[in-house]
Amino acid sequence: MRIDIITVLPELLKSPFEASILKRAIEKQLVSVHFHNLRDYTELSYNQIDDYQYGGGAGMVMMVEPIDKCISKLQSERTYDHVIYMTPDAASPGSTASICSSGDSVRGMADEEHGSRLAIGMC
Repeated sequence: MRIDIITVLPELLKSPFEASILKRAIEKQLVSVHFHNLRDYTELSYNQIDDYQYGGGAGMVMMVEPIDKCISKLQSERTYDHVIYMTPDAASPGSTASICSSGDSVRGMADEEHGSRLAIGMC
């Protein structure tokens, strides 16, 4: 499984992938994680990726162009099953609970009584 993460702060996001289950999955080559610095996809001075709001007011907004360039480049290199955009205005999944287990009885109970599973590889 390949995971591409587009971010402004790749150094900040690397640490969770250097410990525990994720680290073992990477070491066993079950998953590969690639970080892409969004600032590498802008042509503006100082690698600027944000701009003032179009209607004015406080705060900044992300520029579309660097995001589009990065995603377009990645999609030209490979086909993705899913592209997930994390955004504050998307529908909220509500409260969630995560259970990490390799036991068949726990997986069966989770399926029957509590919802669905997401496979992220075996460690």
